[in-house]
Order: sequence, then C-alpha cells, then structure tokens
Amino acid sequence: MEASFKVLIEDRATRARRGRMETAHGTIETPIFMPVGTLGTVKALTPRQVEEAGAQIILGNTYHLNLRPGAELIRGQGGLHRFMGWRRPILTDSGGFQVFSLSERRKITDDGVEFRSHIDGKRVFLGPREVMAIQDDLGSDIAMVIDVCPPAGCERAEATEAVRRSLLWAGRCREIAAEKGMLSHGRQVFGIVQGGRFADLRRDCASALVDLDFPGYAVGGVSVGESEAEMLEQVDVTAAVLPHSKPRYVMGVGTPPQLLEMIARGADMFDCVMPTREARHGVAYTPSGKLNLRNNRFREDDRPLVEGLSNYTCEHFSRAYLRHLLMSGEILAMTLLSLHNIAFFLDLMKQAREHLEAGDFAVWKDAWIARFRAGDRCA
Repeated sequence: MEASFKVLIEDRATRARRGRMETAHGTIETPIFMPVGTLGTVKALTPRQVEEAGAQIILGNTYHLNLRPGAELIRGQGGLHRFMGWRRPILTDSGGFQVFSLSERRKITDDGVEFRSHIDGKRVFLGPREVMAIQDDLGSDIAMVIDVCPPAGCERAEATEAVRRSLLWAGRCREIAAEKGMLSHGRQVFGIVQGGRFADLRRDCASALVDLDFPGYAVGGVSVGESEAEMLEQVDVTAAVLPHSKPRYVMGVGTPPQLLEMIARGADMFDCVMPTREARHGVAYTPSGKLNLRNNRFREDDRPLVEGLSNYTCEHFSRAYLRHLLMSGEILAMTLLSLHNIAFFLDLMKQAREHLEAGDFAVWKDAWIARFRAGDRCA
C-alpha cells in the first residue's frame, strides 16, 4: 500500500503534529477541518465559496446520498466530484452514525444494518459490501468503514458488542476495498475506533484496527452525549495507540477550543456541522467567543465580525447589516454567516499549522482558548 501521509513537524510540549496527506484529488495540509456537505452541498454555499474560504477537503454522507439521488446515478454523472462541482478531495462517512441516530428505524445483525428510509419508509440495507460499493460509486478520496456507534451512557456489554461488530465489519470492508482498488492511486479507507467511555475497549479496538493496516484511522463515538472531559479523554486514549505514521480523524467535532485541545492530543482531521448550523441561527464565531447577531446591541455596530479575517463577509459587511438581514428573514444572511464561520474554522487550523511550524503551539493554544472562553462568557 502506498504511503499517503507524512508527519512534517512534531510539537515538543504536546502530541500535536503538522502533516501532509496526498489524495487522488489533491494535497491536504494537516491539522485540517472538513466542512460538512452531507447531501453533496455545504449548506447555503457554492463550491467556489467553500474553496475560497480555505477548504481543502469536504465531507459527504454515504447513507443520505445513496437514498437521494442514488449512488448509481452519481456514478453515471461522473462521480460525486463532477456531480457537485467540487474539484478537491472528498471524504465520505459510511452511514455508521445513522446506526446511532436512527435507532428507531434500524435492525443490526453481523451482516449489517437494515434501515427504514427516513424519506419514504422503504427498506435499506447497509453492510460492508454495500457501503464500500456505494463509496466506490461516489468516487471518494477517503472512504470510511461501517461501524456501530453506541450511545454515550451505554453499559460495558453494549460497548463491547459494538466493538466486536465494528471490527468484524472493518475487516470485511478492508478486503472488499482492496478487491475494488480503493487502496491505491490516492484513494484510501479509514478504520473507526469505538469503545464508548471504556478506555481498555478503545485501546483494544484501536490495536485490532492497526493490525488490519488501514491507511488512516478515525476516533468514532465521541460527541454523542458525553461530557467534554470524557470526550477529550477518549481522544487522548485512542490517539496514543494509533500509528504515528497514519492520519487520525476525530469524527463529528467540535467547538474551536475542543479542536485545539484535540490537536494537542495528536489528532489531525475534524468535521462538524456546527459552523453552518450556528450560522443559520444567526450565530457568528470570533476569537472572543460567539456572537448572537439577533441581539439588539449589534443594531448599529458598523464593525466587521472579525477585524482582519480574510473572507468576503468580513471584508464587505458590518455586524449591523448582517443583523438587518437576519431580522428581515433574508436568505443572504445564511450565506454570509455560513461563509464567515467556515472561514473562521479553517483559519484557526491554518493558525495551528503556522504555530506548529514556529514551535510555540502550546503557548498559543492556551492563550487562544482563554480569550475565546472569556469572551464567550460575556457574550
């Protein structure tokens, strides 16, 4: 299997690292945040806007894209990149999170998961072969194995069974991916570590996945209801077991301080719907915390959201104008705030890379988090 990831710099005070990953559709500089494009679109933004905001890679969802419009249709259109007009790398989640989030609609066996579609109630089955075939049709640069994500408060027996099944499926996914040529020519498949809040289960799961020799690994089953301290502990425990020479992806997280804390624990990649979801509710991220632009105090505020942040929103529009759009119910508010929040998260990753290169990441991280949290308390 060709090497696709290289650690360029390691921080002396933490386990943070600066890396570079090669894929079929381009190079990814890490640490990196991936905007979420579940249905083949980052909500409210064009692909050009997402790229100009600094995105190097985006995320799509196997479960949702297979239901609508269908993986075969997308393959017939030239794959997901051509279909949605995105020329850079794409990571596709396997649908494993839907095993968790659609618990009322599914039945799990060792063969896979049977769903009832949330769209029309039709039976849908996702097992290792189906998940790999769909992601092959989509043309993913990075495909994820299917896994079982247990709830945060589950008992040990449920977490143990989730690990057993996840490992069973991971082995099958890897075999099928190899058959389909999904482990060459810049295409990759990542294994997913489960284990809930039980550190020994996470270590065992990670070790077993390492034995399967995936090109990269993800920390799954976090941000599903546990406390922030528990989440960071799970990332810490898992990252310590994963290979130094492979990328580490924490799935479905997180706030800006959480991202920096996870980078310090050795994580390289992240995704989260938070930037665009918060934007659609009128919330903007700044280095001094979040701003709810519906508040009356912004009615005459002629400042940009963040002075000096290079994005179209901050360069052209005031807080007062953005509030006016929100209060008037104008769709443009969603676009401009989504663009700002995505740019903010991506700029934070760029700053992290720069401070890793400068050798002062730990000091910068602590100061950045302190400023954000102090401002957030006063917002």
